[in-house]
Amino acid sequence: MKTSDGSWTTAQHRPTAEASALPPGAASGGDGGVPCDLVTVPARQGLEAVDILRRGAGEAPAVGPVLLDGNCDNLGFLVPPGTAAGWDMPGSACTETAGRGLRVPAEPPVTGGAWLLPPDDDTGEVTDPEVLREALGEAARLIEAADGHR
Repeated sequence: MKTSDGSWTTAQHRPTAEASALPPGAASGGDGGVPCDLVTVPARQGLEAVDILRRGAGEAPAVGPVLLDGNCDNLGFLVPPGTAAGWDMPGSACTETAGRGLRVPAEPPVTGGAWLLPPDDDTGEVTDPEVLREALGEAARLIEAADGHR
């Protein structure tokens, strides 16, 4: 979020329960796709984390599908079901979807949203929560350092 002095901050923008909630119709059962939970973070931190994850990728993808919300305020990382039960990363939210049927869909499950990184039909992989936690922490430190040098 841009402040009145023209600098950027993530301190004023945190994912809200509303931004992290599944949209109506997203929790439909059905066969295709891998079950998943959704970790949402402010877009700036999420974009940094995507870069970190992609730089560290070896043969296997380090980052799974990533959603961009309709307002471009938040990114959503699809993670394995059950992640929400132990998710405690400050500045982020994790929506539990296990038992509600959310699966990695072909179309973004967020009204007005889009895929930043679409699902890979070949692997159906989601992002490892521990790897994501490390990348989000590194992203937060990079943002803090950049903001401190303005």
